[in-house]
Amino acid sequence: MVKEIAVVGCGGWGTALATVLAHNGYVVKMWSFSEEEVKNVNKYRENRRLLKGVKLPESITVSTDLKEVLEGKDFIVLANPSQHQREVLSKAKDYIDPSAIIVNVAKGIENNTLLRMSQVIKEVIPECRNIATLSGPSHAEEVGRKIPTVVVVASENRGILPIIQSTFMNEYFRVYTNEDIIGVELGGSLKNIIALAAGICDGLGFGDNTKGALLTRGLAEMTRLGMKLGAKKETFSGISGMGDLITTCMSKHSRNRYVGEQIGKGKKLKKIIEEMVMVVEGVKTTLSAYELGKKVEVELPITVEIYKVLFEDKDPFVAVKDLMVREAKSEFYWL
Repeated sequence: MVKEIAVVGCGGWGTALATVLAHNGYVVKMWSFSEEEVKNVNKYRENRRLLKGVKLPESITVSTDLKEVLEGKDFIVLANPSQHQREVLSKAKDYIDPSAIIVNVAKGIENNTLLRMSQVIKEVIPECRNIATLSGPSHAEEVGRKIPTVVVVASENRGILPIIQSTFMNEYFRVYTNEDIIGVELGGSLKNIIALAAGICDGLGFGDNTKGALLTRGLAEMTRLGMKLGAKKETFSGISGMGDLITTCMSKHSRNRYVGEQIGKGKKLKKIIEEMVMVVEGVKTTLSAYELGKKVEVELPITVEIYKVLFEDKDPFVAVKDLMVREAKSEFYWL
């Protein structure tokens, strides 16, 4: 049984998961790139910038020293934003034991390479074999306050799944297992694009009819791309697919939904991002998914319109109209 765990990334999600692990009796060492953040978290026992109000137990410490945090650990949680994962891993790889269990919790697809996070880890540290991804409807604000939450952990190495499951699981944080890491990673990433669209609908003043249609067709779009890339269809009706999609599209905590709402109200993306403290994964993921769709020749109408709204300054109302007047189709034409 692992006694000491490394969490690389001191954002809201990394901090929330550290509290879960500390609650389960583990000593947790966290890494942050920010000296100021390390000083404040260790002093106040709270991540006041990203998870205000959640007190951290003494078994959690934070450092800017990757070697100190990682060396000798056989269980590592990677909680960096997806577009920074490669950069941080490149600095950390000399301190990571190739036999360690590595659990990615970032939700995104790397720009340019179009790789999922487990693929990025394999590319940077090819000798690592115990790689998994944990995903699902899990806002840090709720997990940090011990609100009942259900997630799923996936890996190609089925042998490590029970270890990860038992390490995280407790009375308020339930963990299921899944061997379809492609589907779990894509579900957690692509739903952020649909959440941007959901926010746009809210900002434009549309109603429940629109939101219900968006979630349904968004899930179909996620599934269509996922199956083309080797994922299992059923994964998208599960925790990391439908579960995370509903939560992210509906929640007041959803950063992606919030950004979409502001765009729907007429604000520009650059201004919105400048005013935010936390990373909005869906914006960069839209770029990757748009390119992936073209690369593997999969029709992604919602993603394409969100891309045009975000990066070509298309009027959101026109984007919705263009989706509504597309060529008539059978509901399940893509199966």
